[in-house]
Amino acid sequence: MERIDLENLKKIQLQILEYFDKFCQENDIKYWLDCGTLLGAIRHKGYIPWDDDIDVGMLRKDYEKLISLSSLFNDNNKYKFNCYEKNKNWKYSFGKVLDIDTLLYEPDIKHGIKTCVNIDIFVYDNAPADEVEFKHMCDKRDLLIKLHSCQNIKRFYTEEKQKYNFLRYPIHYLLNIFPKDYFVKKIINNSKKLLNIKTGYISNFMLNTKMRCSTDVFKSFMKVEFEGKKFPAPEGYDKLLTSFYGDYMTLPPKEKQKSHHIFEAYYSDKSEKL
Repeated sequence: MERIDLENLKKIQLQILEYFDKFCQENDIKYWLDCGTLLGAIRHKGYIPWDDDIDVGMLRKDYEKLISLSSLFNDNNKYKFNCYEKNKNWKYSFGKVLDIDTLLYEPDIKHGIKTCVNIDIFVYDNAPADEVEFKHMCDKRDLLIKLHSCQNIKRFYTEEKQKYNFLRYPIHYLLNIFPKDYFVKKIINNSKKLLNIKTGYISNFMLNTKMRCSTDVFKSFMKVEFEGKKFPAPEGYDKLLTSFYGDYMTLPPKEKQKSHHIFEAYYSDKSEKL
């Protein structure tokens, strides 16, 4: 297989985003550039220089609409939307839009999850107003994410120790007493805990983050530039980015200006397609 370099990886991701954006516009699905992608758009008008992925976010109601239209979305020969709600073998608690002409392995071809070059679709749910309850939901989520990772990835590179964490091997085999979708289901149920309760706050319970912001942030949207194209962002993006990163316009120290994602990406042929 031919390895995909970083420049072409970003081109593929941007093409996925453009297709996704067009579909959302045609079907009245609201979404926004999210996490580091939104930060990159505001601070750099494109990718953060050391970033290598694209994230978008949407509220639960829009995510459910996307799921209901997934057959229509997937009615093409190149891009597919996948999520746990449509595929119980899916390894993530959030959705992804995949370029099926590619393959991607996290963290590597021998020890991780097999998927395709993709963009992440994060779901935002109601969050508790009470600090203690919010912390409890975040702590539970963080534990479930760690257990899920250990169940699905045999070994993982730890930057702090500059080596593979071989303790994952025995934990990996121990956790396989649970069904493969056990922890994904738990993460989603934790995120949806306050589904029908208006709290005035929204959070992303799919990531290891303590971000939380007012629902007012997502009342209206604007267009921001990302790699020469225009995509949606909440008009309250300042509050959203502050909740994620604090002083987000200040660059991190040089030693932290690097990607935290570990993967291998390849062009696939027909025999290798996911």
